[in-house]
Amino acid sequence: MAAEPVWSVDPRTGKAREQVAVEASAEEIDQAVRAAHGARAALADRTARAALLRAAADLLDAAAEHVIEAADAETALGPTRLTGELARTTGQLRLFADAVDEGSFLDVRIDRPDQDRTPPWPDLRRMKIPLGVVAVYAASNFPLAFSVPGGDTASALAAGCPVVVKAHPYHPATSELCASLLRRAAAEVGLPEDVVVLVHGFDAGVELIRHPLVAAAGFTGSVEGGRALHDAAAARPVPIPFHGELGSLNPVVVTAAAAEERGADIGAGLAASMTLGEGQFCTKPGFVLAPSGEAGDRLVSALTDAVSETEPGVMLSQRMRGAFLTATYELAILPGVTAPVHPGPGGPYTVNAGFLAIDARTLLEEGYRTPLMECFGPVTMVVRYASREEVTSVLALVPGSLTATLQAAEEDPEAASLLAELAPLAGRVLVNGWPTGVAVAPAQHHGGPYPATTSTSTSVGTTAVERWLRPITYQSTPDHLLPPELRDDNPLGLPRRES
Repeated sequence: MAAEPVWSVDPRTGKAREQVAVEASAEEIDQAVRAAHGARAALADRTARAALLRAAADLLDAAAEHVIEAADAETALGPTRLTGELARTTGQLRLFADAVDEGSFLDVRIDRPDQDRTPPWPDLRRMKIPLGVVAVYAASNFPLAFSVPGGDTASALAAGCPVVVKAHPYHPATSELCASLLRRAAAEVGLPEDVVVLVHGFDAGVELIRHPLVAAAGFTGSVEGGRALHDAAAARPVPIPFHGELGSLNPVVVTAAAAEERGADIGAGLAASMTLGEGQFCTKPGFVLAPSGEAGDRLVSALTDAVSETEPGVMLSQRMRGAFLTATYELAILPGVTAPVHPGPGGPYTVNAGFLAIDARTLLEEGYRTPLMECFGPVTMVVRYASREEVTSVLALVPGSLTATLQAAEEDPEAASLLAELAPLAGRVLVNGWPTGVAVAPAQHHGGPYPATTSTSTSVGTTAVERWLRPITYQSTPDHLLPPELRDDNPLGLPRRES
């Protein structure tokens, strides 16, 4: 049977641009994983790993014009957005290079022997080592920062793990270009090109998660696709860690005092956040609890004005556009739901932003679950509450999210208790801000309770490297037999905790 072609498609017209590749067969997946597996030893050198990450960043920057052109042609995200995403991507690569140089991610701990303890301590030396080949499943909405050269790849390489990336079908040409730059970077610093391998195809993704030499996987995408891969990873004869980012509602709670103090500003800020990138951010605020009454009306009025002025936009693909139109229609026809600004088609290849509204009492009495599910695209659900008790009851139904936001007044009697209710729901909690925009910083956490993610780890920030490592302890081992990281003279100059 002939391999299926992989086409690059222009989302602005729905037309195929070019054939980029063919879908990988099971045999080709086996070859790809084995090639990456063979590159593990070369990545043991931390100096070479840091050089690879910096070289990759430099090559991506040098090819910026071509990378941005390719990504825009396949995603319609626009040069401005993609220029910022490329800067984020290369900055992320360099941040991980710095982390590799510094070495604290190895978490070196040394406990000297102590016979006076009960029970006695032997000589114990602990560090973290790479798991092995990592399968990376690229995201649709970030063709750079969460794709081939993105955070999963960067953190895995920083950990010393080769990667096999399953390209996203919405940007295959961009994936090929970025993979070629990463492989070239490897060659320039003296590493095997196969520290990064790219494959295409739906079946390829399934074969990849099942391959016995794949040691872990990172995924960003839908609940349905991510859960299927998660279950496949768990069902293997030897289960492997699966770090999946699946779906996120990102609830927002606006207190009555905040609405009274600056309701119009909150409405305008919400509109900007929920329509950013055509609502295709994983951190889009998709569910908002706003007070009833005049102050809440001013917020909704400002939101209505701002969303109404938003121009129609192109989504990442016709399939995504169709899913958005179907989901918003099903929400809008629920009894008790109104559409102050109706989301819908803006043209053959565009959509109009909008938002829906419902009373908290109706939501609770009807037992609706659909408004509590992520809807990918430029829409949000505003739930009007009449009491503090209704807020608590609705939040009890909200699934785990990447973010949760509190809009509060300067001195707000509800702020502390609401923040305590929001904290269990998300991995990042904001006060008087908006969740779109994720700083790539050491203290960042981009994860959350299921279904936001399938693990307690982060996919953004330097601690993302921990996903691809496992601890090992050497007990009573002669110094000359220890890895250099654990020897008495600390030849690599690593930070360590000793007792």
